[in-house]
Formats: sequence, C-alpha cells, structure tokens
Amino acid sequence: MVQITIKCPKCSSDDIVRHGKNKNNIQVYRCRNKACEKSRFQLEYKNKACYPETDKKIIQMAINGSGIRDTAEVLEISTSTVIDRLKKKRDGTVR
Repeated sequence: MVQITIKCPKCSSDDIVRHGKNKNNIQVYRCRNKACEKSRFQLEYKNKACYPETDKKIIQMAINGSGIRDTAEVLEISTSTVIDRLKKKRDGTVR
C-alpha cells in the first residue's frame, strides 16, 4: 500500500482528509486547519483555469505585455476567463 502525503495549497498543512468526489468523479479533499481560508480542494482539475498557479501566470503575462488572446492561447483557457481574472486582480479580489 502506497501513501501519498497531500498538503493544502493555501496553508501547506498536512492535516487533510478525503471529502468525497465531485460530479466529474474526481477526489475532493478538505483541510482541517481552522485558519485556512480554502478548506476544500482537488489535486487535479478538469478545467485548466481552476489551477491555483493560473492566476499568477495571467498576471505575469499581462505585466510582460502579452495580449488577452495570446495569454488565453498559451494557457489554453478562454479569453473571458483571462479578462475576469484581470478585473478581479484590479479590484483586489484574486484568489
């Protein structure tokens, strides 16, 4: 039997429990740390825009002068997602 150590993407806590599966049959985990703001997460996502590092890449590409369509094509996400994330960053509400 192989055990995989899973850490919370927000607080890096290893106090994690399985929390069922979503509608796409992907395992969902829950962080037991009370101070963690994101208590539920997945290790793999069907949509590439849901990965935590996507927001950072969108912002880096925007700072470096990439257009919305270029960013969407490189990251393989929709242009509306890129626009929404940039608006949220401007408002200070990025995840």
